[in-house]
Amino acid sequence: MTGPGRHSGHREVLYVIACGSPLARHVGRLVELAQEEGWDVCVVTTPDGAKFVDRAALARQTGHPVRTHYKNPGDPDVLPPADAMIVCPATVNTVNKWAAGITDTLALGLLVEAQGLGTPLVAVPYTNAAMATHPAFRAGVARLAEWGVTVLFGEEFFALHPPGTGERRQHEFPWDRPLAAVRQRLCPAVV
Repeated sequence: MTGPGRHSGHREVLYVIACGSPLARHVGRLVELAQEEGWDVCVVTTPDGAKFVDRAALARQTGHPVRTHYKNPGDPDVLPPADAMIVCPATVNTVNKWAAGITDTLALGLLVEAQGLGTPLVAVPYTNAAMATHPAFRAGVARLAEWGVTVLFGEEFFALHPPGTGERRQHEFPWDRPLAAVRQRLCPAVV
């Protein structure tokens, strides 16, 4: 058998980071697929991402609290350390800040730190066709990929949509593809 924790005797931990997009309402589907593969899943949201998710339902589903903000000094960490992270959906705002090294949210702080630690990272930008043309966003996507982040974006992954139409296409979103990308990062010969 292959998958998380099969070789080391413990379940590997996957952080799913959800940003402020209507697609975040369905992040429980990604959690479910990851759990079926044996991952211990923790959900972290950006402050705007928290507006879209059902925190209580995700906490019940994962067995971990959904984190959004940095902990207070002296407070214990309530989540186990991550073995891999998927940022899905990743907004234009998060991609731009991450590529610039800004850590003004817990999600961004975790991503910048994980990149420095060599943690496998998969980013799945989800935006409309108009926002996707902004030069800073395009540069940020390219920079993250250049730095070793697996970026799933573009027509070959999921066709961009016109502004105001993204919610109509959410049922088509390929939630399994970010997990396949994480598997590829962890065990290149297995996938």
